[in-house]
Formats: sequence, C-alpha cells, structure tokens
Amino acid sequence: MLKRTLLILAAICFYCSSIVAQINDTLITPSIVEGAEKLFGLNFTEAERDSMLDDLKSQLKDYEKIRSIILTNDIPPAIMFNPLPINFRNEQIQNEIIFDNYSATKMPANKNDLSFYSIGQLAHLIKTKQITSLELTKLFIEKLKKYNSKLECVITFTEERAIEQAKKADKEIRAGNYKGMLHGIPYGAKDLIAVKEYKTTWGSVPHKDQVIDKNASIIERLDNAGAILVAKLTLGELAWGDVWFGGKTKNPWDTTKGSSGSSAGPASSTAAGLVPFAIGSETWGSIVSPSTVCGVTGLRPTYGRVSRYGAMALSWSMDKIGPICRNAEDLAIVFNSIYGTDVKDQTLFDFPFNYKNEIDFSKIKIGYLKKDFDKEYAFRKNDSLALIKFQELGAELIPIELPDIPVENISWILSAEAAAAFDELTRSNKDDLLVRQIKNAWPNVFRSSRFIPAVEYINANRIRYHMIQEMERLMSEVDLYLAPSWVGNNLLLTNLTGHPCVVIPSGFSEEGTPTSITLIGKLFDEGTIISAAKKFQSVTEHHLIHPKL
Repeated sequence: MLKRTLLILAAICFYCSSIVAQINDTLITPSIVEGAEKLFGLNFTEAERDSMLDDLKSQLKDYEKIRSIILTNDIPPAIMFNPLPINFRNEQIQNEIIFDNYSATKMPANKNDLSFYSIGQLAHLIKTKQITSLELTKLFIEKLKKYNSKLECVITFTEERAIEQAKKADKEIRAGNYKGMLHGIPYGAKDLIAVKEYKTTWGSVPHKDQVIDKNASIIERLDNAGAILVAKLTLGELAWGDVWFGGKTKNPWDTTKGSSGSSAGPASSTAAGLVPFAIGSETWGSIVSPSTVCGVTGLRPTYGRVSRYGAMALSWSMDKIGPICRNAEDLAIVFNSIYGTDVKDQTLFDFPFNYKNEIDFSKIKIGYLKKDFDKEYAFRKNDSLALIKFQELGAELIPIELPDIPVENISWILSAEAAAAFDELTRSNKDDLLVRQIKNAWPNVFRSSRFIPAVEYINANRIRYHMIQEMERLMSEVDLYLAPSWVGNNLLLTNLTGHPCVVIPSGFSEEGTPTSITLIGKLFDEGTIISAAKKFQSVTEHHLIHPKL
C-alpha cells in the first residue's frame, strides 16, 4: 500500500513539473524577448528572437535545476578576483616592526580615564601588572552596558567568554607568557563575523537568531594574540547603513544622528570609549564613512590581506576586514595580529607588513587629488588645513589625477554579487522582512540586480582589470596620495582595485561633528600610510578630542 502511494505521489510530482515546464515554455515568446531587450539596451531582429527561444527555454530549466541546490552564504564562486597588476612585485622581506615606547604610562587616579587610553598605553599597564585584564575587561563591559541604550551599538554581549578569556590572559601573564601588545586587551567585533556559541545576526531580521557554529579566522587570530572579545557590535542590516533589526546606531557626537555604516557599532563604540578598538569591514565605504562621522581612525586593508573566513559575504571581490581604532599606531598593533594567509581563504596573498613609528616625508613622494580638493564640499576648509599640515611636516604634495575611467558605471558589480549572495532571500520573499523597504535599500537592489546580464558583469570586470593597470601606473609615481574621504570617485575606485586606505580625523564641522581625510597606499603597503597618518596625528589633536556622553 505504501509503495503504491509513493508511486502515485511520484507520478503526480512528475506531472506537475511537466506542466510547470510547459507553462514556462509558453511564457517565453518572441514578444517577451523583444520586451526584455529593452532592459539591456539591445535590439534583435524577429528571426534572431525566434532562433533564441529553444536556448532561452533550456537556460530557464537550468536555472530551476541549480536553484534546487542549497548555496549557503559561506560558499564563494569559483571565479576569484585578483587585484595584482601585470608584473607586480612586492617587498618580500619582513623587517622588524617598531612601535612607540609606552613605558611612561601610569595608572590614572580615575579608572574611567582608561576609556580613551590607546592600545599601546593599556598594553603597558597590563604587561607591568598595574591593572589586570579582568579589571579592564569588566570596565569596558560596564561602559558598554551603561551607554548601549543611548547608542544602540551592541547586538550581543560576549561577557561569559570575555571573563573566561581575561582570567586566562592574567594567568598567562603572571606566568611570564606575555604574547604581545593585544594580550588582555578588550575589543568588539562587527556582527557579521562568526563567533562560536553566540548569535551572528548580520543585523538582519531574517537572521537575528542565527548561530554559526564556528569562529571566524579573524576571531581565532585575535584569540591567539590574547585579545578579549567583549561584544558583537551593530551593523546596518546586511551591511548597509546604520539601521539594523534593533534600531539605529547613534553617533556619540550627536545622538540625534546615526553613526553611518555599515561598521556602525565598531565606529560608534570606539569613538565613545566603550572599547579600545573594534573590527569592522568595508565593501564600499563601510569603514571610511562611520570612521569619518564618529571621529575615529580606520584602516581598510588591501584586498586579499585579512582572512574573511567566517564573515558574511556581501561581495566576494570587494569585501575587506580591518580595524577601527583611536589612533594610527593602534591600527598597526591590531593589523600586525590579523593579516596573513589562511588555508580557509584562498583569496589571500603572502606579503610582509612593514611598519615603522617614524617616517620622513621629505624622502617619499606624496600625491594629492588636486581637482577633488578644489571642489566645493563640506570638509573643504578642514581638508585644506590638513594639506598645509602635511606640507609643514616636510611633504611636497604632487598633484595627481585618477584614471579617466567611468568607475560609477560599473559600481553594480557589488550589487550583482550581493544579489547572488542573498539569492535565496529574494526568491523566498523573506526580503520582505528586512527593516528598510525603500527604493534605495537591499530588497529593491537584490531584485533589480537579477536583471544584470552575465555578459555585462564580465565586461565590467574587464574594465576593472584595465583600471588596476592604470592605478599601478599612477602609484608608480607616488608612495601614497591624499584624497577627500567622500568627494569624487576615489572611494569606489580604490575599493574596486583593492588598494588600502587609512582614514583619520581632520577637524570638526560647524555643527561640532568630526571630519576626515583619507590616505591611499600602494597595494599591500599598509605600513607606509599608517606611518604617515601617525606623523600627522603627532602634531594634531583631532583624534584626542572625545565626545561627551
């Protein structure tokens, strides 16, 4: 009886699938093809349309078949982006990394003053046993809890894990096993990074209860360095903006405004003194933008520098993970522990990280995007003063221009990859659950991106290849260059080519909110731009001014 029933059900399923296939066949007509042509700017003849029908129907059946295969977000495409230009040669020797001497650091009379101490200062206090990691960890957890309702910057506290890690760090340090400057230092991580036994929500309603049962490689690296994860911080839903399923992350300088995104929580909490540093990510401005409005110092590393294993994929060819700190040298301290190859991430390159705490501007070539700096924009006054400061420090600023390539016309490379990363979300209609449902939000972008032709996507990446070669010619003329953080095409172009950048505070607007300027470096040369940013910060105080909550 059971066997007979199963045979009947199988026959019904086969019949239904045949009906669906027939319906799909009848839906694809020459007039449908003619209408679709207009979406792609093409024009075929009637005979050409008729000849296509069998192929189009066959392709549709292929789509239906492959959609039955479950592709989770952590499965990358077999096509990998390569940012290396032709004949690229990079430094192969790892030199000694030199940090500042923090031996003069003493415990303040008020422990709350530790909130804005640098990593280097906190590291010396821990190493010399003036404070324990456990004390420091509890201090920052208390601050996060106190101000989270005001800033909405935390999704999940990892308190139990943090306390256990801090006790372990103290035990190791007492035994003389000091691992380095991150040993015992608390930090937060953007909640698109997986941490075992804790939720990884991606800031998204459909994923707010998601638990990914593994640690991302960057979490493992920081664990090995002895750093203490105290919280998983907010991001704009699926890495867009500062609105997430629990609210809108606030700017500590003006809590009536958002902190920008998508690394909203990392920037907001670091600026407010709730964590010494945080881990963010950038695809197109997600470190630069929140670092700018929150007045912190951020590093977007070269593409292929930091493992993305265990992190949400938005755009496989553009995603980058980097630190958000309160000063430039802190970037170097963190980056020194997180960069490098990983067998779990095939996109990484094995190049050294060479950083020195001193740099002579008269011995390097520094370019600047003169046409962009000459435009009328909100930060122009502060940017002009920053350029003057670089000159006072010995820099001869060389005017340069970016390659004349219509970079904004291939920005949808990101959209196409994001739509693929969240294909199931669109087809299941779960995209209706996302918080933001306006035209300029993910649900609409995912849907419209379904109509980007594969041919155009490939050709856009061929233009991107050309862009990489042109940028290599430009970067052969300078060691780094300065750019307005938000003006012109620099932010998009360098995210597409994979170049590293450091964003640093440059002053304050008339409203009292921070402004920034950006330093762009050669591929895999984070050391030079961090050193240059440090030199600028050694004679300015913008990064030392903190919001009052």
